[in-house]
Amino acid sequence: MTFLPPFGPGGGFGGPSSPGGPGGMPGPPPFPGGGGGGPQGVQAPTGPPPSFIPQQPASVFAVDPRAISGCLFRYTYIWPNRGPGFWMYPVFVGRNSVAGFRWNGFFWMYSGIDLQQISSFSCF
Repeated sequence: MTFLPPFGPGGGFGGPSSPGGPGGMPGPPPFPGGGGGGPQGVQAPTGPPPSFIPQQPASVFAVDPRAISGCLFRYTYIWPNRGPGFWMYPVFVGRNSVAGFRWNGFFWMYSGIDLQQISSFSCF
C-alpha cells in the first residue's frame, strides 16, 4: 500500500507543474513563530507540543507505516534508536519514512526520519 501526502499536484511533494524552489519542490511558506518550511499548503501546529514526555512503550523490531499513520496530524513523541526523544507532528507517512514538523524547543521545523531509525512512538 502506498501512502500519498495530502498536498501538491497529484498528492506529491512537487513536480514540474508545482511552484516553488529548485526542481519544482515547494519553497518554505511563512510560519508563525519562525518555523521551518514544509510542503506547500501544510502548516505547522500553532502552539508548542504537550509539556510532558510520555512513558516509552515497549520497543518494537520495526515501525510499521500503517501503525504510525494513525498519528498523522497528531502530536507524536518519537524515541529514536539513538539520541534523545522528540515531539513531532507528522503530516506524511511513506513506506520507509515519516515527515512532518519537529519541535526544536522553540518552534516547529519541517523534518523527516527513516522508520528504521524509530525505536518507538506514542501519539496524542
